[in-house]
Amino acid sequence: MQLNAAQKLIQDHLLSGEMKPGEEIGLKIDQTLTQDATGTMVMLELEAMGIDKVKTEASAQYVDHNLIQEDFRNADDHLFLRSAAQKFGIYYSRPGNGVSHPVHMQQLARPGKTLLGSDSHTCANGCMGMLAIGAGGIDVTMAMAGEAYYVKMPRIMGIELTGKLPDWVSAKDVILEMLRRHGVKGGVGKILEYYGPGVKELSAMDRHVIANMGAELGATATVFPSDKEIKHFLKTQGREDEWIELKADDGADYDEHEEIDLSALEPLIAKPSSPGNVVPVTEVAGEDIYQSYIGSSANPGYRDFAIASEIVKGKQIANGASLDINPTSRQLLEQLVENGHIANLLSAGARMHQAGCNGCIGMGQAPATGKNSLRTTPRNFPGRSGTREDSVFLCSSETAAASVLTGVITDPRTLDMPYPEIKEPTTFSTQGMLEAPPKDNHQIELEKGPNITAIPDFEPIEDNFDVPVLLKMNDNISTDEILAGGSRVLPYRSNIQKISTFAFEIIDDDYYEMAMKQRDDGGHMVVAGFNYGQGSSREHAALAPRYLGLKVVLVKDFARIHLQNLINFGILPLTFVNEEDYDLVRQEDTLEFRHIHQTIQQNQHTFDIKLKGTDRTITVQHDLTKRQLEILLAGGIINWIKEKQ
Repeated sequence: MQLNAAQKLIQDHLLSGEMKPGEEIGLKIDQTLTQDATGTMVMLELEAMGIDKVKTEASAQYVDHNLIQEDFRNADDHLFLRSAAQKFGIYYSRPGNGVSHPVHMQQLARPGKTLLGSDSHTCANGCMGMLAIGAGGIDVTMAMAGEAYYVKMPRIMGIELTGKLPDWVSAKDVILEMLRRHGVKGGVGKILEYYGPGVKELSAMDRHVIANMGAELGATATVFPSDKEIKHFLKTQGREDEWIELKADDGADYDEHEEIDLSALEPLIAKPSSPGNVVPVTEVAGEDIYQSYIGSSANPGYRDFAIASEIVKGKQIANGASLDINPTSRQLLEQLVENGHIANLLSAGARMHQAGCNGCIGMGQAPATGKNSLRTTPRNFPGRSGTREDSVFLCSSETAAASVLTGVITDPRTLDMPYPEIKEPTTFSTQGMLEAPPKDNHQIELEKGPNITAIPDFEPIEDNFDVPVLLKMNDNISTDEILAGGSRVLPYRSNIQKISTFAFEIIDDDYYEMAMKQRDDGGHMVVAGFNYGQGSSREHAALAPRYLGLKVVLVKDFARIHLQNLINFGILPLTFVNEEDYDLVRQEDTLEFRHIHQTIQQNQHTFDIKLKGTDRTITVQHDLTKRQLEILLAGGIINWIKEKQ
């Protein structure tokens, strides 16, 4: 049988199930990645399970999200994470080392391996010929404990790349083109595999840009081949001996097909407030801007900063505009300094920030009210920037740099200058990027600050209950809207009681108070449209509402990671059988659930619920496996694990 690259990766790690789309499969996980917005919960979960050392080949804990130390909370959690990394046998990346995804790519990523990360953009490392998947923290915890990772076998979309990118067009425009064609749901239930002669025209970091934003399409993973370019990248990191070739067999087929002629692309931009709202830059050219932001895991490479440096070299940014530079790794920053690019940017009027996620997750660099911000980040969900009424556009480094010079959105092809040629460094410093754990961990004690609290205990769902609908929402509700990130919220990531006070505040300021009033009176449910829970893997977006009494989420369909997070914390995820029934449910209606334990285990997975006080019923369904049902009926995966011990 001729296999594509994704099938080869899955076959080599398949522990259970068959490679039939839609069937649940269990995968062996070689590596894991956690970051500080999700890692604190993972480490508490490892402690609760009594794990001595992780069972993976390599696990790494990065500190890249919560870098603003306005009080003790983030600093305390950094100490906790380092102590946990030492105790459980995990590599540790200190604050200032950079964003997890490019640093992992530089330090640990290996072709042919699997990577599971508690960050939705873990898929970025698919650029290395890996099967890299984002998941909720507790799924990563289980993988670190040596358990399989379970996922429904995705369909595989083969995307053939031909041609070569023209001047002023870059890898960001490739993934924006995919979003323009397919939207934010176009990759749901799929692995995106890029192949064809155009692949060799893309550097390893170019591929990282494309793989990273596969998350914005809702894809399970993105896979690129491991070829001579990946071998070259590993050589620059002093790891050439870790390279293996990985590519699709001749004649291998795909479940779906797409083709992109790189030479036909033009500069693209995603308008507010969705990564799928993509148009040519020419369509919005001339609109005033306040900010251009360069950095993040969606444009993390040397050339992404160097090209901006060369565009603004010897010039000044427009009056009233802000050029924010967010380096993605300390390794990268050293080379940019050495080659004069940081000096070019600063001389032009740029503001330099520390290496990390920063404004991408709302940690600083928030734009002014009502002003346009151009960003090379992966997401522009409402309020994610840190400004509640924001106006964020997603674009390439070329477009961001050209626009900040003129003060308006500018097609970079219109600049009166030749396209800069960027020469990539041939070697990078790898010293001190990751702290290896000690061989003997018996004397290591966890350092817990006062902000770290235990995970609450949750009771299993009852067999019969009535719950009111506290919120009725539209399509594409993101996890940032369910539970915001940013410097105001994320310092409480290890304090569920406190972080729950911010739940759904972007949707409804009164949600917390309404939920607390209802919590001891049977709980509540929420209703929404398509693609509910898109975006971040943060399990807090399930955990905080669960603490507030959320029992049921009824939607038209779910985003993959959030669906599993709901199950992991004992929240019943249901979808409408008839999508028009969404219109029958109103906010504050009460729905009756009867004999749920038996009902949801029926083979057909379909049943009726009643609108209380009426004769109307709504037909709903779930698509849960036997294992997922066991977890749900136990009240969540923590209870399920305890029952198995």
